[in-house]
Amino acid sequence: MIDLRPVGYVIGLLVAVLGIAMLLPMLVDLAEGRGHWPAFAESALLTTLIGTIIALSCQNGVREGLTIQQTFLLTTGVWLALPIFGALPFITGATEARFVDAFFEAMSGLTTTGSTVFTGLDEMPKGLLLWRGILQWLGGIGIIVVAMVFLPELRVGGMQIFRTEAFDTFGKILPRATEIASRISVIYVSLTLICALAYISSGMNAFDATVHAMTTIATGGFANYDASFGALPPAASYVAVVFMVLAALPFVRFVQLSAGTAQPLMRDTQIHAFLITAGVIVCLIAAWNLWQQNGAGEGAVRVALFNTVSLMTGTGYASADYMQWGSFAVTVLFFTGLIGGCAGSTACSIKVFRYQLLFASIRAQIQKTRSPHGIFTPRYAGRAVDEDVLNSVMSFFMFFTVTMGLLSVGLAMTGLDFITSVSGAASALANIGPGLGDQIGPAGNFSMLNDTAKWLLAGAMLIGRLELMAVYVIFTLQFWRA
Repeated sequence: MIDLRPVGYVIGLLVAVLGIAMLLPMLVDLAEGRGHWPAFAESALLTTLIGTIIALSCQNGVREGLTIQQTFLLTTGVWLALPIFGALPFITGATEARFVDAFFEAMSGLTTTGSTVFTGLDEMPKGLLLWRGILQWLGGIGIIVVAMVFLPELRVGGMQIFRTEAFDTFGKILPRATEIASRISVIYVSLTLICALAYISSGMNAFDATVHAMTTIATGGFANYDASFGALPPAASYVAVVFMVLAALPFVRFVQLSAGTAQPLMRDTQIHAFLITAGVIVCLIAAWNLWQQNGAGEGAVRVALFNTVSLMTGTGYASADYMQWGSFAVTVLFFTGLIGGCAGSTACSIKVFRYQLLFASIRAQIQKTRSPHGIFTPRYAGRAVDEDVLNSVMSFFMFFTVTMGLLSVGLAMTGLDFITSVSGAASALANIGPGLGDQIGPAGNFSMLNDTAKWLLAGAMLIGRLELMAVYVIFTLQFWRA
């Protein structure tokens, strides 16, 4: 029987921290003077109280480390519990959202997906806008710790190849998580502050700069306006591009850089592949826009650069309705969102390193077919790749494809059209944000979807954010018998 007390203890502490975080938007609402602060005061009290009770009731089961089964439950349980409590301000606040909508918004925030069910953001109380930013900011730093500490140990989706990058955490998950989180936190906060200052210098006001800095570094994509970045100064788009790219790089490289070691950052083949791929797609879309006259000069290049980087990193901001750019551009941008950033970053989707391993495996197989008696070993960053890593990556691709297909069918069964179903499934599973079409495209949102579709998409956000198999394994009999 799995002892759930250590899992409950950590989840309880994190829920209590989430409740304390609600005090910040409460203070903003107090300063704004529109009378919306009681919603956050009530939500903070309830969340902190319940989290504290859970932690205290499970405290007697705390040990030095977690078993593999407990770690699986913790990674999934945190991302399931926090959106429930994070939804409270949307239910009791000015939005007066139903639970399905509030949970969808909170799940989208904490998984840094960026899909929204709310309209009228331009007139929304500042406290709620800040809360949306805080949810994504907390989710961003949380997923870095998960990606660098837990997933490599759980051998999920080929992440074990980065075990040495995660400070050799095997058998010491919780103590090492604290050490890694403290180092990353300094980098994460520093990038957020620099990004906010850069946004202010581009013409944003201080509040917009703060919220957008949070959602940019988290590659989350929640904006303060219905028009997203279309309502902000053009110069802000260039600032966003720089910091979206930085946030999509492995944060362990920033830790090493801050320690005076720049070589790992400069020599990382994953970073090279990410930057080259992004550059090629940007040039392709910019050339297409200029040829099709979807804008002119600097404006056409800027929107191509911004929206391509936004989709590839999974941020999900939009500065233009790229559904109007023609079928070629829309198709390219759809698959761009399925590329993703680097492992150990706040970026989401499939991620570059998995494509690198996939292509290395295909190349080795082609060489073996051509020379049956030869020995060809797939290599990554100059090192031979173990077979179990390749099997994990191939399994990830299979699970991703099957899950996306089944989710698309499920969404279609709720009455959604083909484009909305497929793009919605891809958007949620890859944590991209906007989908395609008039309903959930860059010019729309998810508010008009039926409740069943919203629940399906919210579940897909969780599954995709935790690399699929970290969630699926919990539903196997072997897991509970171990």
